[in-house]
Amino acid sequence: MLSTENASRLANPKVLVLMGVSGCGKTTVGRALAERLGWQFEEGDSLHPRANIKKMAAGHPLTDDDRWPWLDKVAAWIEARLDAGECGIITCSALKRAYRDRLDHRGREIVFVYLAGSERMIAARIAGRHGHFMPVSLLASQFADLEEPGPDEPAIRVDIGPAPEVIVEHILDRLHLGG
Repeated sequence: MLSTENASRLANPKVLVLMGVSGCGKTTVGRALAERLGWQFEEGDSLHPRANIKKMAAGHPLTDDDRWPWLDKVAAWIEARLDAGECGIITCSALKRAYRDRLDHRGREIVFVYLAGSERMIAARIAGRHGHFMPVSLLASQFADLEEPGPDEPAIRVDIGPAPEVIVEHILDRLHLGG
């Protein structure tokens, strides 16, 4: 449940951060939302340093020290949208509260959309996709790091069971974006 203060922040979000473990549908849902709303979209994985991509592709989980430079790039993209008065959608696992705090250091104009599903469901999705650097073997480490957003964070939780277009509708309804 959102506090009254955070619920009011959801009425007019400027940047949506589609978050969750790898394979939860951040890119698919984010692109569909951006298209529907006419907002700019950024794939957060494209901001990873090459060393991070190589490390994950080799089956090694990232550490906090690996993630900070990447999170700073994601935060810079968010800041650029906000400074320009533009709306945007970016994907970012944002697994830990400290990561979300780093992205939302202004304390306003960002809403985290947590795409939640079971480890079993997401593992099946990862196993079925091709051309992505993230192996299914790292999923357990992501779930181990995951700190679901708390009630005091500007976040909504959306189940990833339905089809992507249904998930988009749920998000639009929850954020009162119509569209």
